[in-house]
Amino acid sequence: MPQTIAVIDFGSQYTQIIARRIRECQVYSKLYHHTVTAEELKKDGVVGIILSGGPSSVFSKKAPIPDKALFTLGVPVLGICYGIQLMGHLLGGQVAKSDHREYGHGTLTIRKAGRLFSKLPKKLRVWNSHGDRLIKLPPGFTAIGTTDNSEYAVIEDAQRGFYGIQFHPEVFHSERGVDVIRNFLVGVCKAEQDWTTADFIKKSVADIRTTVGKSRVLLGLSGGVDSSVAAALIHKAIGKQLTCVFVDNGLLRKGEREVVESLYARNFKIDVRVVDASALFLRRLKGITDPEQKRKIIGRTFVEVFEKSLKSIGGADYLAQGTLYPDVIESVAIGNNPAALIKSHHNVGGLPERMKLKLLEPLRELFKDEVRAVGSACGLPKEVVWRQPFPGPGLGVRVVGEITKERLEILRNADFILQEEMMDNGWYWKVWQSFAVFIPVKSVGVVGDERNYSYVIGLRIVESIDAMTADWTRLPYDLLQKISSRITNEVRGVSRVVLDISSKPPATIEWE
Repeated sequence: MPQTIAVIDFGSQYTQIIARRIRECQVYSKLYHHTVTAEELKKDGVVGIILSGGPSSVFSKKAPIPDKALFTLGVPVLGICYGIQLMGHLLGGQVAKSDHREYGHGTLTIRKAGRLFSKLPKKLRVWNSHGDRLIKLPPGFTAIGTTDNSEYAVIEDAQRGFYGIQFHPEVFHSERGVDVIRNFLVGVCKAEQDWTTADFIKKSVADIRTTVGKSRVLLGLSGGVDSSVAAALIHKAIGKQLTCVFVDNGLLRKGEREVVESLYARNFKIDVRVVDASALFLRRLKGITDPEQKRKIIGRTFVEVFEKSLKSIGGADYLAQGTLYPDVIESVAIGNNPAALIKSHHNVGGLPERMKLKLLEPLRELFKDEVRAVGSACGLPKEVVWRQPFPGPGLGVRVVGEITKERLEILRNADFILQEEMMDNGWYWKVWQSFAVFIPVKSVGVVGDERNYSYVIGLRIVESIDAMTADWTRLPYDLLQKISSRITNEVRGVSRVVLDISSKPPATIEWE
């Protein structure tokens, strides 16, 4: 394994971004719950520790407090926001409530660059989000950076390699934030930048062969990036021992089944079995409106369909899935993670006890852009590797409210027009995701001289790097007008098209 930087989670919604920024520096990161023991970290061989931010105050009775012994492991520690307050609180300093909450942009003045701010400007525009601040330094620390609200905005104990920063270097809004993180990783922790795509593939192929042996593997192929790359990686490792099952769940995009059959079975020579379970899925989803309930029904039904598929392929020992690191972070609380669960992912959380299949998730450690890099290195074409993400539950979470055949057909046709125009105008490859959403609200329109009382279609088009954060895309007005005009004129049952201009956070990319 490459050298590991431990990111200890205290409930910040930015924690996963810290982990991602570390990966950008070609250093492997791993998230841990705040209750992780120093012994566990030592056993994992971590070469550095980052304490995340979080919504709590160190004065709260329920404040998440780490194992103080982590400061005796002899590895560098960086505390961010709540993390610097924890360091001060646990190591003999003093924390106090600020006169006012420091939120948003601020100016950081560097008094002494040291290793953390090596080769960086003396003044940086940074992003703050805190209500407490350090007012007395712990023994051995000195202040090397200030903001208007804090004379101890950056502190260091260079001898022990302990650093604390009050701002958030991981977010896009902090100028040169990634450089600060890189300086900690390379300059302080002396971590080797050995987290590379080639090494990951080599290790994964070896691990898959060792794990699987001569057993058979069943993979649920959706045609999306994640399952496609998982299939390519596993096929590279075990070849004909892999069988892919493509489930037509009735929640697919227009023409998707035909595309998958053609692409994988004919071009990649992978054993692909198509199962039409659309009637089963739609029957079980009838009358269901709650998004979480939809996701769970779809997830359980997927598992059942795979289970039945075992007979047709002569049995298997493993079920492979394209689970990614963000799926795990968003879906499963790490222990008693203080951060609230955001949403369930259909392929996260394990299998029913009745199933004898073991899980194989070769991409579980990766973020989306890392998955794309692996796919390209495995020889997958651009049309697969750079295909926009599509949720596991399919159109089931893009039809807001109850799912019906009529609503699915309206959404399919509207989404097909959107994708066609995005492709034709070159925008499809420039954005992270573009899709239509069926909104169960009727709106008055006019067709010819007649009143048209029909449904609303929402357009969701966003830019992102890793889906952890996203912003809405500023498409040219002429293109938006053409998309809207085509949908309202060509899709029966639609009277109005609206544009979603929400960022993530606070919204998520998908509507459900």
